[in-house]
Amino acid sequence: MKIDKILQPVSTVSVSDGKRRTDITPSAGSEQENNVHLSPNVAKLQNVDGGSSSGSVVNTARVQEIKQAISEGNFQINPEVVADRLLETVKELIQSRKGAA
Repeated sequence: MKIDKILQPVSTVSVSDGKRRTDITPSAGSEQENNVHLSPNVAKLQNVDGGSSSGSVVNTARVQEIKQAISEGNFQINPEVVADRLLETVKELIQSRKGAA
């Protein structure tokens, strides 16, 4: 079987070509429910989002200092600090997973 390498243009489809959800009327005796169910994680997400809007998570002045030090070749990396903070992050993630389970 040979595969044709020529691409055929896709024809455009109008919205009116298919049935719309608003065009469908409920049968007599049936009622439409407009209920929304949110998971318990919504509160956690709202707390995370709310925390970022009240104060900036990123210290832009520090970011500029680091950028300048990198461009000048003066940026020093302390591997012990990087390793310690990485371990702290992993411990926090493990604790959060244990708490969620």
